[in-house]
Amino acid sequence: MRLIFGVMVLIAATGLSACAKKGLRELDARRNSPDEFLVLPSKPLEAPTSYASLPEPTPGGTNLTDRNPNAEAVAALGGRLAPADGVPSSDAALVTAASRHGVAPDIRPELAEADAKLRKRGAFLANIKLFRIDRYAEVYERQSLEPGKVAGAYRKAGIPVPSAPPTGN
Repeated sequence: MRLIFGVMVLIAATGLSACAKKGLRELDARRNSPDEFLVLPSKPLEAPTSYASLPEPTPGGTNLTDRNPNAEAVAALGGRLAPADGVPSSDAALVTAASRHGVAPDIRPELAEADAKLRKRGAFLANIKLFRIDRYAEVYERQSLEPGKVAGAYRKAGIPVPSAPPTGN
């Protein structure tokens, strides 16, 4: 009787575990599916006022229906696009202040390499999964901040800190 009960509990646990939602926080890069964030929907097609005035097509160029996500994000946030030659003159002082200690030209590959090392070090025994855990939170746990403690430390140092919502404890 115990064996039958054990098998029934095992089947029920397996069935319930199949109902779990995986979510987007799984850091396993070994999946063989396309990246859904690389696909951009195009703008709706419009008929031109004059077909004779259309420019010659350029291979590898852009179309009128192609989206520019960076420009759309800047416009949605109320900003202005930077001119093609660099930083707008209204932002020159900000860029100068931000880069006063120098700018590392290879910061993106350097950060990508450091992040890969961190994820590899945090993935020790990550393939053994007895229970569902959040791999993202597990790997980046040491880099996360506790806002209440940080705000308290700043207040003790005499730095004005805006109010924050209660923690719910």
